[in-house]
Amino acid sequence: MRFGDLLAVDGVELMIPQGELFAFLGPNGAGKTTTIRNLTGLLKPTSGCVRICGIDMFERPTEAKARVGYVPDVPVFYEKLTAMEFMHFIGDLFDVPEERAAEAGGELFETLHLVEYANQQIETLSHGTKQRLAIASALLHEPEVMVIDEPMIGLDPLHARTVKEQLMACADRGMTVFMSTHLLNIAEEMADRIGIINRGKLIAVGALEDLKAGGNGEAGDALEKIFLDLVAEDSSSTG
Repeated sequence: MRFGDLLAVDGVELMIPQGELFAFLGPNGAGKTTTIRNLTGLLKPTSGCVRICGIDMFERPTEAKARVGYVPDVPVFYEKLTAMEFMHFIGDLFDVPEERAAEAGGELFETLHLVEYANQQIETLSHGTKQRLAIASALLHEPEVMVIDEPMIGLDPLHARTVKEQLMACADRGMTVFMSTHLLNIAEEMADRIGIINRGKLIAVGALEDLKAGGNGEAGDALEKIFLDLVAEDSSSTG
C-alpha cells in the first residue's frame, strides 16, 4: 500500500482460518491501521487483494462488508441517539429484522453489561461504555469476521474481562476475530496466533510457542521480550 513515495504496507500476506482469534501487533507507524483499513474496505490497496470468506472486498464490496463487524480504535456514533436506538439503526443498515435486532441487542446488552444504559443518550456515556456499545453494535448482525482495533481502550478490569470473554466466545463459535492491540499481555492471553508487523512488513506469524520455537525466544519468555527482540532485529537489519 503506497501513499506517494511512502510504502506503508509491503507485501503483507495473511490467511486467517474460520474460528481463529488472531492478534496483530506492531510499534506505532508499523502499518497496522493501514492494514485494517484495507481489510474493512475503507482503503483500497494499491496492489494485491483482500478476500473476506472468499469474497473479494473491492469487486463485491457489499457482500464482503456484510460479513464483517468492525470496531475502530475511535468508534463513531450518532451521539443524540440512545444506546438502543443506535443498535436498531445498525440493525437497519445490515437488514436485520426488527424482532431479531431487538432480541440480539438485548442479549448483547446483557452480556456486555449495557442494560442500564439502553435508554441513555450516547453523548452521556463514559468512554468505556461507548467502547462496549461499539462492540455490541458490531456483533448485532452476527458477522462471520470481526475486525477490532484496540478493544480494551478505556475499559476497567471488570469490563476488560467481559470483552475478552466475549471475543473468545465468538471465536469458539466459529467467528474469525482479527484484533490489533498494543497490550501484549492481552495478545498473549487471548490469541491463537500472533502476527507482528514492522516498517510495513510482516516479520513473524505463529502461535506464541511457534515464535519461541523459531529461535525468537526461550520457553519461559513472555511475548513482550519476543516482540521487542524481533522488532529490534528487523529495525537494525533494515536501517
